[in-house]
Amino acid sequence: MAPVFDPEMEAQYSAWYRSRQGRAVDQALEEMFKLLLEPRRGQRVLDVGCGTGNHLLILSRLGLDVSGVDASAHMIAKAKERLGHRCSLKMAMAEDLPFEDNEFDIVLLINTLEFVDDPLAVLMEAGRVALEKVFVGVINSFSWGAFKNRFTRSKGEALFSRARFFTFWDIKALVQKAYGPVPIRWRCVSPYPPVLEKIFLPQHSFWNGQRAPLGLFLGVCCPMLYTVRTSDLMLKTKIDTTPEPAGQLPLGAASTTLGQEKGGAELYERGLPL
Repeated sequence: MAPVFDPEMEAQYSAWYRSRQGRAVDQALEEMFKLLLEPRRGQRVLDVGCGTGNHLLILSRLGLDVSGVDASAHMIAKAKERLGHRCSLKMAMAEDLPFEDNEFDIVLLINTLEFVDDPLAVLMEAGRVALEKVFVGVINSFSWGAFKNRFTRSKGEALFSRARFFTFWDIKALVQKAYGPVPIRWRCVSPYPPVLEKIFLPQHSFWNGQRAPLGLFLGVCCPMLYTVRTSDLMLKTKIDTTPEPAGQLPLGAASTTLGQEKGGAELYERGLPL
């Protein structure tokens, strides 16, 4: 069973958020949101696994209509203390969201997949309630930060005792299983010092700070693309019975069998495959 954050885990998470790693992620998230989500003022946004509301505060500053859910009553209470009436908050499991299909323009999963039993089910549920985009944010399994967190987990701290970490390719595979071959966009928190990036790394290189697969935190944006599947149905319509010139059949009569008489009138119908 996935861990539900209690006061001890919340205290550890808050301490991590104030650490150098946490501050780096927090500073990068607003830029990631602007770049990848291209948010429009008033859009409806749901943060799944909202915790104490850190990301909701960022989204609110961008002028978005924000809502949040979390499995922990303690975390929801903390978020309400911070945000008051600025957003709607509910206690719910990420695998079973209490919302209608396409109820939100954007759905976010930030440090949520690390703590759930079935990441694929959570992604599919997020896609169900999202109209335009799903944003996934995870600690990169290849990063130094993830290695440090694994070491912390080995020491028995509750926060990372049952967490899992993902690479960019792990997330990409999960997204394709959940949503099909959607054209994802992604960025990361750079693993390089800014001076090193300016001197040695080309601005548009795959390996520069914003697209480095070894970055601490990965942000992946998945657009919701909807497909239409057609079925061959029989549409019945009356045939034009306007008299035609001598020697010609009414339109469509050559490709159908006229119906049987019923009540003294013939039924002129034919099936049209769509």
